[in-house]
Amino acid sequence: MTSWQDPEAVRFMLDDCETWAVVGLSGDPGRTAYQIAQLLQQRGKRIVPVHPSAETVLGEQGYATLADVPFPIDVVDVFRRSEAAGEFADQAVAVGAKAVWFQLGVVDEAAFERTSAAGVPMVMDTCPAIEWRRR
Repeated sequence: MTSWQDPEAVRFMLDDCETWAVVGLSGDPGRTAYQIAQLLQQRGKRIVPVHPSAETVLGEQGYATLADVPFPIDVVDVFRRSEAAGEFADQAVAVGAKAVWFQLGVVDEAAFERTSAAGVPMVMDTCPAIEWRRR
């Protein structure tokens, strides 16, 4: 099986991908999704909040679903529990995202296999903040 934290997939997402849809991002600065979205912005990434309330977060318009985003998405970064995360990997493939990132503690082996089989790189159970620190 391909590594869930393949160094080339991580490098591709951190270095080559600009637009990150952050699933589960709300306007609560106490939530990890907010803090990581802020870090992504500080690293020059465009963040796209994806949350049922579709609120504007960190100055970026939110969307209720990935399918509602009217422009290309590079990475779908998922802040949902493991049991709910797989559907977002499938949606990422469906909307033509270039990659999928499941945050620290989020693992869905079947979603990883489906996404990889579709030719979309995916990492799981890690965080951009951790990966940037490792460099």
